Amino acid sequence: MLEFHLGTILFQLVVFIILMIIIGKIGTKPVVEMMRKRQNFINEQINSAETSRKEAEAFLAEQKSELDKVRQEAHSIIERAKKQGESEADSIISAAKDRADRLVAEARVEITREKDLAIASLRDEVADLSVLLATKILEKEIDAKQYDKEMNQVLKEVGERL
Repeated sequence: MLEFHLGTILFQLVVFIILMIIIGKIGTKPVVEMMRKRQNFINEQINSAETSRKEAEAFLAEQKSELDKVRQEAHSIIERAKKQGESEADSIISAAKDRADRLVAEARVEITREKDLAIASLRDEVADLSVLLATKILEKEIDAKQYDKEMNQVLKEVGERL
């Protein structure tokens, strides 16, 4: 049966307490130190992650601000380019219109000059033909049939010269 001896129980109790003290002094210190280091490492990682998150948020906000600034600048450049293009187009159209007007005016002057030269030349021809007709009429006295015949011949000559 089971017997309990007080001496054995006390001895086992004393040995158990001594063992616990030794384990507490030797075994728990490294475990506690390891747990403390692990806790410090985890806390540092959490702080580092929090700092990185804040830096990332600040960087993201800065990048958004820069992106908005670049978009506004691009829009401004596009608007300036449009205005400059419209201005240049208006200038080119105006210059082309001025040149066309000048060419039309020069053409009108040239046409008028050519018309005047043609009229003067025609007058000279008519005068020459009139003189020719008058000399032919004066050279001979013509009756009505002869007059029509002479006129037709003179008109033929006039047509050939023109």
